[in-house]
Amino acid sequence: MNIDLKEMTQLAPIFRELFKGYHLSRSEPECYAQLSTMQDQYRALFKGLGFELVCDPRGFYYFVPEQMGAQVNKTAQRLALFTFILVEHLADQGRDPLSVLDGGTIGRDELPALLEKYRDLFMQAEVTTHEELEEKVIRRLTQLGFAEDSNGVYRFLPPMHRFLDVCLAVQHDRDLAASLHSTDLELHAPVLMDDDSGDTIIPVETSESVEESEEDALARAMAEERAVQEEDA
Repeated sequence: MNIDLKEMTQLAPIFRELFKGYHLSRSEPECYAQLSTMQDQYRALFKGLGFELVCDPRGFYYFVPEQMGAQVNKTAQRLALFTFILVEHLADQGRDPLSVLDGGTIGRDELPALLEKYRDLFMQAEVTTHEELEEKVIRRLTQLGFAEDSNGVYRFLPPMHRFLDVCLAVQHDRDLAASLHSTDLELHAPVLMDDDSGDTIIPVETSESVEESEEDALARAMAEERAVQEEDA
């Protein structure tokens, strides 16, 4: 595939955000538009440079990492647990969880009651105060492209489907167990594991903990791509 770097006018911001673990969706219109129109070129370029670009048909893009740090793993589990709690909370209120988590909103004023109601579960995630809930969960959701904060109103973005998939899988297992009248299968909310546990959802370690900055990585990547093109010429 012929890749013209000059046509990739959004390469720098796209790489910078994906490298940090951010999920790019329509909330970043310029980057999203170029990824959508040049999806194959970007995927081929990043693959040649050692990055796997996932193009989710529900409207978002992210990198899959080769290695995942312990802190990223804990963050992923914490956000998955929060999504599970929120789905349960909304259902109990008679609100449709899918409509809220797929482009809907919740307010900051709802968080204290949510924390109190599910305090035992939040303790698994080392979240015990309203401040910790905002710092460890809500802020991370916004930093990684799962939600937007508009003066205390949090709007959820398409990447939330990654966590919703986990919740729906748990619910499916619950329904299956109930239909079989199982007494042996116990199903619980997602539980935080040890720091060195397995798969995670968040794709890449955050920029604070990577040894190479996104600017250095992009410069290296572009230099390598130009070298390849010169060899092929």
